[in-house]
Amino acid sequence: MANKINSIAVLGSGTMGAGIAALAADKDCKVLLLDIDESSVNKAKMNIVNEKKPMLSLPDNIKNIEVGTFDKDFHKIANYDWVCEAVVEKLEIKREIFTKIEKFRSKSSFVSSNTSGIPLKEITKDMPESLLKDVCITHFFNPVKVMKLCELIPGEKTSKEALETLSIFLKNTFEKGVVYGKDTVNFIGNRIGCFFMLKGLHEGKEARKKNLTIEKMDSLLSKPVGLPPTGLYGLIDLIGLDVMYSVGKNLELNLPENDLGKPYVNLPEAELSLYNNGQLGRKTGGGFYRIRKNNNGEKIKEVYDLENSEWVLTKKEGINASSYNLMLEDNLEGNYVWNVMGSSLLYAADLIPEIANDIVNIDNAMKWGFAWQKGPFEILDALGPKKVIEKCNNLEIKLPRMLEVINNSTKDTFYSNNNEFLNINGNYEKIIGA
Repeated sequence: MANKINSIAVLGSGTMGAGIAALAADKDCKVLLLDIDESSVNKAKMNIVNEKKPMLSLPDNIKNIEVGTFDKDFHKIANYDWVCEAVVEKLEIKREIFTKIEKFRSKSSFVSSNTSGIPLKEITKDMPESLLKDVCITHFFNPVKVMKLCELIPGEKTSKEALETLSIFLKNTFEKGVVYGKDTVNFIGNRIGCFFMLKGLHEGKEARKKNLTIEKMDSLLSKPVGLPPTGLYGLIDLIGLDVMYSVGKNLELNLPENDLGKPYVNLPEAELSLYNNGQLGRKTGGGFYRIRKNNNGEKIKEVYDLENSEWVLTKKEGINASSYNLMLEDNLEGNYVWNVMGSSLLYAADLIPEIANDIVNIDNAMKWGFAWQKGPFEILDALGPKKVIEKCNNLEIKLPRMLEVINNSTKDTFYSNNNEFLNINGNYEKIIGA
């Protein structure tokens, strides 16, 4: 039986570290929250209590969090069952922290990184076997309290005990939806989600030449195809162009050379100009959209005209389509949605077994982490895999791996009516827990 986790040391008190610490405290775990300096970690603790949207169900749960600094208090991690690293997304800093973790931790503890995309093998390269058997990636999505997804990524030498212990704790105590991925760049959700966003920006450049506005593109890539109401550009405003720029650079360095996402890793010229000018999104008061008050004190929403470099009033863009079939239509709107959303489905279908062993983990990652109403393979089922194969053939697109599997099998869908999914061998397999 897997060991129980009752205490957590969280290293790094930024947005993610504070979120993980707050969730653990709310579940009545003993928490140690450390950062470089006292002012940062004390501010993080105050924010946990004072945020507009409370991070704790009961304010008194803050008593479960002890704070300290790396210099003075790192040795205290020896008293904690799980050590979770959540420092800045820089490989050299994470490696430095991991070296220190191994020096001070209890040898019965488990260790994880909350990195959003740096492979574990890079973080732990040349580190001792005693650490490698106890370490995983635990990638939470922001905000930690709200988002259901946690990606659990073992390394080559992670023990079954470590994987089981963390999995049970994440599911039962943190009440997370756990997906199991491979130790590859950006794991599951961000690998597919970032392809969708970066490909979308590049397709947007061409679509604007055909008079599709940003508002129109967002209205197409939202409710009609089961995506959040932000659409594409609204989502990137929420995330920030600075984050997208960094993600792109990480992908440029680490994606396989033949990866379908490789041509889209760099921001298009117009978006790069926004990035260079500090127009990053909501965090800077506006990116593609902004809300401001007019002379009458009324709030108005504006969109940035990328071609003319000026703010203009948004226009409400109504569309008639309300189903996934929009992307199979041969018209301006349908072709745009196919080029972005359709390409993202094909991309996901080509990533098994590279990033995950099965379609269920990929579908759950996109539903729980990016708020898609259906996962990529569920959408392919809604469209009809044979129709998608026909469209690919007509466009002379090479079939991605899982569509090739279905094309060579007697099966018509990725999921059966008996709680089964299609595996990479073309056979139905029972969904565990269904």
